[in-house]
Amino acid sequence: MPNQEDRMVVESESESESESEPGTVVGPGTAGVVRGARPGRGRRVASAALTASAALLVVFALLAPADLDRFTATAFLRIPVEGLLFALLLLVIPPRARGPVASLGGVLLGLLLVVKVADIGFDLVLYRPFDLVLDWPLLAPAVDYVDVTAGRFAAVAAVVGTVLLIGAVVLLTARSVLRLGRRAAAHRVGVTRALVAVAVLWVGFAAPGVGFEPGVPVASRSAAAFVGDHARAVRVGLRDREEFAAEASTDAFRDVPADELLTSLRGKDVVLAFVESYGRSAVEDPALAPVVGAALDDGTRRLAAAGYAARSAYLTSPTAGGGSWLAQATLLSGLWVDNQQRYRTLVSSDRLTLNGAFRRAGWRSVGVVPGITRAWPEGEFFRHHRIYAADDLGYRGPRFGYATMPDQYALSAFQERERQPGHEPVVAVVPLLSSHAPWTPLPTRLPWEDVGDGAVFADTAAGEEPPDAVFGRDPDVVRADYARSVAYTVDTVVSYVETYGGDDTVLVLLGDHQPAQVVTGDGASKDVPVTVVTRDASLLARTDPWGWTDGLTPAPDAPVRPMDAFRDQFLTAFR
Repeated sequence: MPNQEDRMVVESESESESESEPGTVVGPGTAGVVRGARPGRGRRVASAALTASAALLVVFALLAPADLDRFTATAFLRIPVEGLLFALLLLVIPPRARGPVASLGGVLLGLLLVVKVADIGFDLVLYRPFDLVLDWPLLAPAVDYVDVTAGRFAAVAAVVGTVLLIGAVVLLTARSVLRLGRRAAAHRVGVTRALVAVAVLWVGFAAPGVGFEPGVPVASRSAAAFVGDHARAVRVGLRDREEFAAEASTDAFRDVPADELLTSLRGKDVVLAFVESYGRSAVEDPALAPVVGAALDDGTRRLAAAGYAARSAYLTSPTAGGGSWLAQATLLSGLWVDNQQRYRTLVSSDRLTLNGAFRRAGWRSVGVVPGITRAWPEGEFFRHHRIYAADDLGYRGPRFGYATMPDQYALSAFQERERQPGHEPVVAVVPLLSSHAPWTPLPTRLPWEDVGDGAVFADTAAGEEPPDAVFGRDPDVVRADYARSVAYTVDTVVSYVETYGGDDTVLVLLGDHQPAQVVTGDGASKDVPVTVVTRDASLLARTDPWGWTDGLTPAPDAPVRPMDAFRDQFLTAFR
């Protein structure tokens, strides 16, 4: 039996719906005006439309996939059991609690929808869902990217717009659930019958494999499964710091004496060049490989003509689409650094890095990091004798998209500052930026003697679209720009070795991560090419056990190892 409050709600609804029926007199006394039926019917239609919209929003939030590839019509032709259970809860709880419970449920539903959207965004860029514990620090680089490519106003607008949109979504879902709860209470009997009928349907469709397409059952539990997946990820994230600390405590090279480290490389200059967004797709994707492959093949021929040999394979990066610093930290430290929490823990430790091992063994260690444009306190961890950030390199030319300067200028500045005649052996870590999104505009390689302070690059930009155009460009055009940018960097590095290399030069050339999915498409691996280049045949012979393939292009069946294995592999081979 309906209780007193439910009767009052029903009576209130009835009075509201009938207050403007034909013949109703409104206004004080007998001076009222007789209203027609149309306004009352209009209000009822509007009320029904609002209720239907609220129901659609709630169903959308419950059923919407967190993967853009699964956004199909059949994804919404399902029955969400979470909605059934919550509707039942609103019917059985005391009336006084109904409003607060409905509002709380609506807020949580809104947050659920926000996290689903975040998952879609992270999957498109980083090939994985949003981590509620570990990924908040990555939002700052995202804002910085918008700032550089579209301007400060666009970055501020994006932040403000995102906050307002999240608030609007949460408010709308909260009001929608509250409205549906009130309507259900006003029509308890009818709603109860409808819930029973839908529940029977849900049970009938709950058999495995019953759905309009594989993996999309009509009897849906997707919202609960989504929450469960993120809850497990939260538990993993909370435990990750301790697990990483335990991994970092084991280091086979921590106490190796300086005179036993890297003995076969004594007297050599070693350059570790990270090529931004240079992934396996650049080598194997049919739409990208013709451009990148031509540059790699040409580079192999040119290096061979200059007396160099190269061997290549693949490393699996801890990240994709972004997070270059995670990949660089992984390779140099020999630890798997796939989130910002691990990165912060690492740079607060005394872990021996690859360049740190060179420094211990007597090399001068430098970092040429043109992407650093502000204070970088964690740079102290890498134990460089000198860090050359963007402002330290003396560049006077234009910015090229996200890149503060062309790769050719960064290498030229390194050569001028650290490899003059009579210099001591140097190991350099050089993250190259010209192949960073948005991949336009792109500089043209110049004769090295013309580089100067970089002002000459003002007249070399290729590509007419501004950097922020990447947000609306044809994906095929974006992919073509990406391929040309990687080819430019490969050509530039090969030219550097041709021009400034020698018998004492060893180059390690590798990608940091794959580009975003707008370039690779769905399902791409996280593999990146890695190459060792030298004139010293005895050094290259030390890599024979690795099984790498000859040339700058890794063969399709070339070995693949996780990126954190490279430090120990390198230190062991060249001990």
